[in-house]
Amino acid sequence: MGTVSFLLVVVVLTALAFDFTNGFHDTANSMATSIATGALRPRVAVAVAGALNLAGAFLSTEVAKTISGGIVNDAKVSLVMIFAGLVGALLWNLLTWLAGLPSSSSHALFGGLIGAVWVGAGASAVQFAAIVEKIVIPAVLSPVVAGVVSVLATYFAYVITRRADPDQARRGFRGGQIGSASLVALAHGTNDAQKTMGVITLALISAGALPHDAGPPWWVVLSAGLAIALGTYTGGWRIIRTMGKGLTDIEAPQGFAAESSATAVILASSHMGFPLSTTQVCTGSILGAGLGRRLAEVRWGVAGRIALSWLLTLPAAAAVGGAAAWIAGHGDLGVVLVAVAAVAAAFGFWALSRRQPVNPDNVNELPAELPEHARQTAV
Repeated sequence: MGTVSFLLVVVVLTALAFDFTNGFHDTANSMATSIATGALRPRVAVAVAGALNLAGAFLSTEVAKTISGGIVNDAKVSLVMIFAGLVGALLWNLLTWLAGLPSSSSHALFGGLIGAVWVGAGASAVQFAAIVEKIVIPAVLSPVVAGVVSVLATYFAYVITRRADPDQARRGFRGGQIGSASLVALAHGTNDAQKTMGVITLALISAGALPHDAGPPWWVVLSAGLAIALGTYTGGWRIIRTMGKGLTDIEAPQGFAAESSATAVILASSHMGFPLSTTQVCTGSILGAGLGRRLAEVRWGVAGRIALSWLLTLPAAAAVGGAAAWIAGHGDLGVVLVAVAAVAAAFGFWALSRRQPVNPDNVNELPAELPEHARQTAV
């Protein structure tokens, strides 16, 4: 029982570490456009997002229940598998953060768990029908729906204010962005913090500490909310730059439209228990905002790289999660080896990021990988 208790503690701590990376990886979802348009100063933006992520974690647990009992058979899942799945998700989060790619933390988590459970318990332990219904279909539809809503919202925002004084309209939309960005942050906490709650609940069920079909205890809700809030406060500046400056040139009306559209889609999915990717929703909204303004340039090369990362997220995280499950399945030494390798890789990613640091002072500079003509024409 002592070994199991120790492993349970390791799993909970790894889950909270993933939640922390989820926070700084996804800060851009709520605040990239507000930072890009100047509606909020960078440090203020991440502080607001962190506080609202924490508040959002207490609004619902429907997504947590989907994860803890919806995509894998919790009766066949062991703590080793959950640990391995979290390692796969965490490392993919760090790799895509280093590359400045707004990939899905949610799909990294799902992929890691699926790969680990598949290797550890066999394909029968993975509920593929639920994965298609609650993960794959929302992943395909959510950015499209958010993009369409954002196109319409952006178009009407410019139509309604076309006779207004440009400076007054800009100030008004920037003020509106503070509210709409705050709603995205609240919605992000409601949706994404629950994913870690679900994983910890699954671990507690696997260890026999909770009955099957149990919801997350209060301390799980609180710790997951705090972890994602602290991660958000550190600021994922590399991804904020990509979403705020790399995809399109964002003006205040577009930012307001994109944030409002993303909020509506995220909160609706949370209410229905769909653990969709807030990253994909917000990216779709920003692309929609670019398409909704006449003469705006959408940088499809950047969008293509982001889409490729979306396609790779599930299988890549699953492969790492499966490999980690195979190694960790050989006993305590295997668990230690996986943990040491994960810590070493995380430190390596951090060290590489120091070569070209992105911080609050340079976050609104254009990404270096943009073609020269885009850098010259961007506002």
